[in-house]
Amino acid sequence: MKNTKEIKISVRNIVEFILRSGDLDTGFRSMTRAVEGTRAHQKVQRNQDENYEAEVILKHKFEYKGYTFLIEGRADGIIKEALSICIDEIKSTTKPLESIDENYNKIHWAQAKFYAYIYALQNELNTIDVQLTYFHLETEKIKYIRKKFKFENLEEFFYEVIDKYIVWANFTFDWSNIRDDSVKKLTFPFERYRIGQRELAVLVYKTIKEQKKLFLQAPTGIGKTISTLFPAVKAFGEGLTSKIFYLTAKTITRQVAQEAFIKMRENGLRIKTLTLTAKDKICFKEERNCEPEYCEYAKGHFDRVNDAIIDILQNEDELSRSVIEEYSIKYNICPFELSLDLATWSDVLICDYNYIFDPRVSLKGLFEFHNNDCTFLIDEAHNLVDRARDMFSATLYKKPFLELKRIFKDKEPSVAKALDKLNKYMLKVKKLCDDKSYYIQKEMPEDILYLLNRLISESEEFLATKKGAEGHKELLELFFECLAFIRIGELYDDRYVTYVEKENNDVLLKMFCLDPSYLLKEAIKRGKSAIFFSATLSPIDYFKEILGGDEEDKTIILPSPFEQKSLCLMIANNISTKYKDREYSYDSIVDYIKAIVSQKKGNYLIFFPSYKYMQDVYERFQEKYHEYNTMIQSNTMNEEQREAYLLKFETDSKNTLVGFAVMGGMFSEGVDLKGDRLIGAIIVGVGLPQICLERNIIKDYFDKKNNKGFGYAYTYPGMNKVLQAAGRVIRTEKDKGVVLLIDERFNYSSYKRIFPKEWNHYSVINSEKEMVKKLKEFYIDE
Repeated sequence: MKNTKEIKISVRNIVEFILRSGDLDTGFRSMTRAVEGTRAHQKVQRNQDENYEAEVILKHKFEYKGYTFLIEGRADGIIKEALSICIDEIKSTTKPLESIDENYNKIHWAQAKFYAYIYALQNELNTIDVQLTYFHLETEKIKYIRKKFKFENLEEFFYEVIDKYIVWANFTFDWSNIRDDSVKKLTFPFERYRIGQRELAVLVYKTIKEQKKLFLQAPTGIGKTISTLFPAVKAFGEGLTSKIFYLTAKTITRQVAQEAFIKMRENGLRIKTLTLTAKDKICFKEERNCEPEYCEYAKGHFDRVNDAIIDILQNEDELSRSVIEEYSIKYNICPFELSLDLATWSDVLICDYNYIFDPRVSLKGLFEFHNNDCTFLIDEAHNLVDRARDMFSATLYKKPFLELKRIFKDKEPSVAKALDKLNKYMLKVKKLCDDKSYYIQKEMPEDILYLLNRLISESEEFLATKKGAEGHKELLELFFECLAFIRIGELYDDRYVTYVEKENNDVLLKMFCLDPSYLLKEAIKRGKSAIFFSATLSPIDYFKEILGGDEEDKTIILPSPFEQKSLCLMIANNISTKYKDREYSYDSIVDYIKAIVSQKKGNYLIFFPSYKYMQDVYERFQEKYHEYNTMIQSNTMNEEQREAYLLKFETDSKNTLVGFAVMGGMFSEGVDLKGDRLIGAIIVGVGLPQICLERNIIKDYFDKKNNKGFGYAYTYPGMNKVLQAAGRVIRTEKDKGVVLLIDERFNYSSYKRIFPKEWNHYSVINSEKEMVKKLKEFYIDE
């Protein structure tokens, strides 16, 4: 049992949490209001006489009902008059002052009354005045509402709020004892460790304890999820971390993490796990509109949300999407906002990378609440490289400026003027392209930032007051794109480049993050330890560098636990899949597919570097070998269609199924087809990303930095897709299967250097006949 029961909380946080009420309205808010509010405070404070003391820090430490509380905050002002003391609470507003009376906002009063109580207690006052000062931002007029309070009335109010908060404190304290006791008793939830699992678990625990970073390549099938989560939970129970984030790029890997916790709960674990679902996916309404006039879940949300939170916390440990939806319907509240509230009270968050790394989305307040005492478990970390580049980059297109200028020309002349200037700016940068389709510069486009800020400033009133008007939705979307561009501009350094590109009768301007390592490193500082892990962090030094590792950070490559004889690995050395040679490769690939699938009945996946290449080979295979069951991945599959595709890979299949898929797509990562659900994979090509402007810019940048441009831009990302696709075949100790790599480049030393150690038994073949011979030898024991 824990003996220390300490609660440290700010006046604002306790008051806003306990007394919040009314509607949820996440509609447009002026971005300049916070700045204007600060200026309003300063203006009011500057105009006071010498009796006015501004920004006074007040703290109150006391024992109550078994807790030691430290309540602290900053009073806007204390007015010391001859016969009285007055606590001043300043609020800026755009509402007409005549509509504001003493019943306007109970939280404003509550905050000021908390300060008044603390000051009166510490200065032994029997009475004290409280003043709410409302400053109108447009007219700069001021309205004062002042009341006198007896000390005993303030004390009664103070302890009423504290008593309501103690319900939450008691829950937190009781829960932490239940949870920590269960963690102490928790044993590894399987009968035995697989080869390498114990070593992996020890490494993870040690990394958390030492508050370090670890870069870990562990082969497919070793059980990385449980081997990282189990030691992290153990470290949590020992107070080595106060929150665990399990970060993923895909829904399927989130499910694997949830299943790991189900397994540990079956073994006695009690822990609160929350899976965050994107707002667009979890919203109950057809159109995502969080205004109370449109959404019944937003109307009165704050009147009911605290009851929902305590109910869900007292009755549920796994806060999955379905559980959050169930309680949201029960209490008629917004499921997304409920999940964000639950993030504070959860022990483990399972969520997308963007909640931690994206400067536009991250849960910054949560890290402050936990004093940055968090652990990040970053699954499929190879995906974070390109995701980070996207998150730290920003793009603007010319077309929206022109289209919206036409809409607002007569209605909102000042908005139209700001849009016109930006349209002209985009025309100007378009000319920089000359005869080429693009233009690149190292410098940030600083001259556009003023124009963007101007548009933001001119748009705010229209966006705040004219919802539903023509162009409102489109302008709001552009507003946030402009804001994102300005924010990314604040991060711009020599790891960035700016480029202009002509694209489909439009022009784009992009600040492109070439090297995300520094910004990832800064984001990781929001926690105390981080484990980056994947089956394919090869070459590991590249991933350590690009994902923000330091020299002292450890890198570990764990060997495969599976016997080499379980996998028949071959390289077809007589085919080139380079873009210029593809049309000559179709028939050879078709014949290789036929030769491999004809040797043993079962399920096979054929992976291609592009949809077109896949479609062309698929049509030829169907035409030439129509006796085989085939299916093909489309580029518009939803989750249900994806699930239906995977369900076709049945155990004990009586017929042969040949699935065509794309490397780097939804079927080449995170898919767990155990046993004989998949007995072979053919990988066509070395997976190189398509040659494009951005990849070439990355190449040029790293050529100058370390002379490894082609590797960083093309080879390493491509081979990562190959290794991921090949990893679908052997998933457990009992699995047996074949992988055929089709491309002469697989036999180049530059590619073979990236092969994992367990691939050192590959065979190079130059014909279908050679391959069939190898397969017969492989299957001879069956």
